[in-house]
Amino acid sequence: MSVEIEKREHRTKLGATGLDVFMRNKRPKGVAHFGPDRTLLFVHGATYPASVAFDLPIDGASWMDHIAARGFDVWLMDLPGYGGSSRPKEMSGAPDGVAPPTTTDVAIASVGAVVDFIRRERSLDALCLMGWSWGTALMAGYTQQNPALVKKLALFAPLWIIKGGQPVIGDASGTIGAWRKVTREEAHERWLRRVPEDGKTTLIPPGVFDDFWTAALASDPEGAAMDPPCIRAPNGVLLDAQRYWMQAKPTWDPAKIECPVLIAMGEWDADTPTSMAQTIFPQLTRAKSKRLVLLGRGTHTMALESERHALFAEVQRFLEE
Repeated sequence: MSVEIEKREHRTKLGATGLDVFMRNKRPKGVAHFGPDRTLLFVHGATYPASVAFDLPIDGASWMDHIAARGFDVWLMDLPGYGGSSRPKEMSGAPDGVAPPTTTDVAIASVGAVVDFIRRERSLDALCLMGWSWGTALMAGYTQQNPALVKKLALFAPLWIIKGGQPVIGDASGTIGAWRKVTREEAHERWLRRVPEDGKTTLIPPGVFDDFWTAALASDPEGAAMDPPCIRAPNGVLLDAQRYWMQAKPTWDPAKIECPVLIAMGEWDADTPTSMAQTIFPQLTRAKSKRLVLLGRGTHTMALESERHALFAEVQRFLEE
């Protein structure tokens, strides 16, 4: 990559909770100012932190690097309980009988704290947002509440109403404890769940799953020390799946989004099926512009797959228009 990238990490407090929210920032070195159109914040989904999913180098560069190299001030954040952010007290012991932390309202408040930090740091009145999976509901929910602060909204693998028989991230059908374990085997099986047999051998570039899992374990030393090694994910999202998404009560209203919107997803997505995006799209009746892109030979984790550059190109085109 010919552009030299500058990397910095920050933390900000989440109100009076005592929790810190972790941020990573990458930008071209030597560039002094970026406007709202070229400032982007990314948030992750229900299981893996953004610092693993969005900034994992493949062939020497992560998706975050690609965007920064094209003249953007790009940020990621880890929600409380994930990655570099503080772990809520509910995650300090056994999960059974403990209320799940990091529900949607807490997560949206975390997004708000980070947006406020970036706006202060960069003297901006607005910026662009991108969410993955559950993170699409968070970014859309924040945008609905703060339309003047969001320039553009990119939704990668959007979550919508969960109907009977549709796959759910984790088991949201019974009693939910504070957190859940994800092992290497479970992560790999989930990644390939809907991929045709003839596509499985080429879906993930050589060595990428190993690098991904190593980075995931490094983001959760306590889980990595368990037998078997695992990462721990807060179950607030599963509680909200029961309360909202499985009850046909989405946490945001597409008709209240006014900025330009991109929805992108892979054809083999088993976690947020294409029907979810197709249901959201016509409801974006007030968006200044909208686009729905279905990408071939990609899953819910397409950003780390062999066809990732097709996803990168669509998001980049949307951001630069």
